[in-house]
Amino acid sequence: MIKDGKIWFANSDGGEALVLSPGMANRHGLIAGATGTGKTVTLKVLAESFSELGVPVFMADVKGDLAGMCESGEESDSLRERISRFGLDGAGFAFEKYPVTFWDIYGKKGIQLRTTISEMGPLLLSRILGLNDLQSALLSIVFKIADDEGLLLLDTKDLKAMLNYVAENNSLYAADYGNISKVSIAAIVRALVSLELIGGDMFFGEPAFDIRDFLSADTDGKGMIHILDSESLIGNGMLYSTFLLWLLSELFELLPEVGDTEKPKLVFFFDEAHLLFHDAPKALTDKVEQVVKLIRSKGVGIYFCTQNPRDIPDGVLSQLGNKIEHALHAYTPADQKAVRAAAEAFRENPAFDTYETIMALGTGEAVISLLGEDGVPGVVEKASILPPKSLMSSIGEVKREGVIKDSCFYLKYAEAVDPDSAYELLKRKGIEEAEAAEAAKAEEERRRQEEKEEAARQKAEEKEEAARQKAAQKEEAARQKAEERKKEQEAKANKRAVKSVGNTVAGTVGREVGKSVGSGFGKFGKTLGGNLGASLGRGILNTLFKI
Repeated sequence: MIKDGKIWFANSDGGEALVLSPGMANRHGLIAGATGTGKTVTLKVLAESFSELGVPVFMADVKGDLAGMCESGEESDSLRERISRFGLDGAGFAFEKYPVTFWDIYGKKGIQLRTTISEMGPLLLSRILGLNDLQSALLSIVFKIADDEGLLLLDTKDLKAMLNYVAENNSLYAADYGNISKVSIAAIVRALVSLELIGGDMFFGEPAFDIRDFLSADTDGKGMIHILDSESLIGNGMLYSTFLLWLLSELFELLPEVGDTEKPKLVFFFDEAHLLFHDAPKALTDKVEQVVKLIRSKGVGIYFCTQNPRDIPDGVLSQLGNKIEHALHAYTPADQKAVRAAAEAFRENPAFDTYETIMALGTGEAVISLLGEDGVPGVVEKASILPPKSLMSSIGEVKREGVIKDSCFYLKYAEAVDPDSAYELLKRKGIEEAEAAEAAKAEEERRRQEEKEEAARQKAEEKEEAARQKAAQKEEAARQKAEERKKEQEAKANKRAVKSVGNTVAGTVGREVGKSVGSGFGKFGKTLGGNLGASLGRGILNTLFKI
């Protein structure tokens, strides 16, 4: 409820109204207490009051009992008794409903809420996937390569395509990005597939949620209460907490600095906050602490809801100025120590023992310390939480469906789209490379065929040339042989002619000489001498000329 412009959500044991100054609401807060002590009612009363101030609220509905805020409360005997006990009859208390938008990562009980792989970033994604330091470093490198090459990482299939592409071409990136282990890449892919099997892939895609849509109000000026259905999501504590941390990081990155304001621009309730810090690496815890410290200047108040304050790291706990502590139970020495630490975190009230009071609180009661107008924590007060104005129980599916479809954000986010991104671009690149490889193979085959044909042609030409040369050589040899035969024949003919003439001449000369020699012996001597002289002359000639 609003009282004198302030949030009235509890009464002290003395009947005094405990109010939270809107100007101090973005100094963050803690709502703690064991199961069943009334934390959910406190959440609802605070959310209703912020909405009445025109401040939008984000809440995670872990148990499904916040949905009733879209319906007016229903009177009952116990509720009427509480209204009377708080003196609300004359304070303008009336049951009413509040503007609610239902969101759901899985798109079943609310408008589909998505972000992109790129917007989530490697640090938070590594936490969701449960990667070790080496794998986280490699994931960061893959993000860097995608960014350098202008490849959008929108959904899980984009990231898988990018991981496989980098693994297949790791040698190309080694010089600029270092060695990239295929084994580690394969481990990241397996973790990504495991996330898809539990439906985590539905969180990634387009249209991505614009965090500025949280800063909305209805036509009456009431701040919109954004309720994230987390009944299914809480089953994966890592995904749940990392998603809410992403929301905080987006708020921190996108909202402008506004300094101190009269009231917050948005109040963020982080239920089951212990999951945020469970097994969180130091880098992530440091990131949360940085966001909590600095997001106040963006006009955002963060309220961590958990069972025990020790679930929150000291660096974060020290930033939570408004504290509402429901009952804590101490069954062991360690529990007693935790309760004592919680009690000592409050500014002491001499009227009661805070430690004993915390353990004796009933359902709907709490010890409360709020920041005053000067920013100084008030002394702790034992108080009872006011009843909510909206419906305490959940709502039916028909009513929920109607609220979902009546939302102004339904048409904007209901239908998923799948624009060209890394998967499509790498697929086309792979097809183009395959086609280029096929074309190169065909070209190489054509070139080899041409070389083969050219070699066959040259071989045929060489063979033909060899045959032509052989024929020419044979023809030349035959011609030379014919010429030699002709010359031999001419030489023989000349020899015969010379022999004939020589024989005639030699015979004639020899006959004449023989006749001259044999004339002294008479006619017979002359005849004999002539014959002998002719024979002797021819013999000498044949001997001299070898004819």
